Amino acid sequence: MRLPRVSGTVVTVLLLAQTCLLLFLVSRQGPWYPAGGKERVHVLVLSSWRSGSSFVGQVFSQHPDVFYLMEPAWHVWAALSQGSAPALHMAVRDLVRSVFLCDMDVFDAYLPWRRNLSDLFQWAVSRALCSPPACSAFSRGAISSEAVCKPLCARRPFSLAQEACRSYSHVVLKEVRFFNLQVLYPLLNDPALNLRIVHLVRDPRAVLRSREQTAKALARDNGIVLGTNGTWVEADPRLRVVSEVCRSHVRIAEAALHKPPPFLQGRYLLVRFEDLAREPLREIRALYAFTGLSLTPQLEFWIHNITHGSGPGARREAFKTTSRDAHNVSQAWRHALPFSKIRRVQELCAGALQLLGYRPVYSEDEQRDLNLDLVLPRGPSSFRWASPTDVHSKP
Repeated sequence: MRLPRVSGTVVTVLLLAQTCLLLFLVSRQGPWYPAGGKERVHVLVLSSWRSGSSFVGQVFSQHPDVFYLMEPAWHVWAALSQGSAPALHMAVRDLVRSVFLCDMDVFDAYLPWRRNLSDLFQWAVSRALCSPPACSAFSRGAISSEAVCKPLCARRPFSLAQEACRSYSHVVLKEVRFFNLQVLYPLLNDPALNLRIVHLVRDPRAVLRSREQTAKALARDNGIVLGTNGTWVEADPRLRVVSEVCRSHVRIAEAALHKPPPFLQGRYLLVRFEDLAREPLREIRALYAFTGLSLTPQLEFWIHNITHGSGPGARREAFKTTSRDAHNVSQAWRHALPFSKIRRVQELCAGALQLLGYRPVYSEDEQRDLNLDLVLPRGPSSFRWASPTDVHSKP
């Protein structure tokens, strides 16, 4: 069925109306508390496509205290694909706020009236939607499996997502559809939220290699990033999307690390995927400490297994979290990409490489030499403004 075309003016009016409603609700609503009585913690994993965010999402999703959703704003971009990323920022932010507050009625605008859990984007990667009260495929303390969950829980009523959300102490959302930090300031100042931001980045050269493997799946999102008014973009020979992603990471990191606003103190953590790949348990302990979670023996065992598999993973597993050799995954681009393309990425993303701590290569020999470390060491406070105490000091 061909859907009617919506004018840009109508979209703008709707977004403004939604923002006014958000401001009204912020002025009226206090913080929500889960069943245990402690203030709920809200965590936004802020990243971009092909940056290891699915893995980090699973690190949170598998924790027994966490209600997790992967990219709920996918529904906004799917419904309003003629918009541009900046024009859709407000709608994405408002949906994220509602989900943080376990108000799943926000999906009325994007999902069919009669809906099940399976109508949510990538619903089965959420352990919380595969365990009570949403479903009984797994106990709340078990490590869930997407393949097992899907046939058992797909037809469960959508209303159970809200019930499940309200029963957890932590609500974690992974999003790739924010391109600056300022759009999130209303959420950071919102008295109803207790927000922490985990900003996950990855070497742009590795991102390019991964994007090339999944070009078809990213075509609609590419069009929105480039503002093509609904035209999908699969081929991107000028690397315009990668360039915009690099600029967005620089904008976000600079806003957080260079004279940040006072309300951001203790609420922002920048994480490099390569550091996670090299020292997964140390980095995940730091992530958990930053968000008020503890690493259980069961999770420690799962993390070890998921990061110590064999090889980089098959192409069909590009959007799945499977057992792989995490360090090999982070280095795969050094064998897979021609040096001419590497040089172009380095030109477009020079600011991101410098700010985030990635060393350029100046020849094909340097690119292939795996003894040459391209991930620069972090200073004691160079990549985060998390708290007065160093979260990486834990053993």
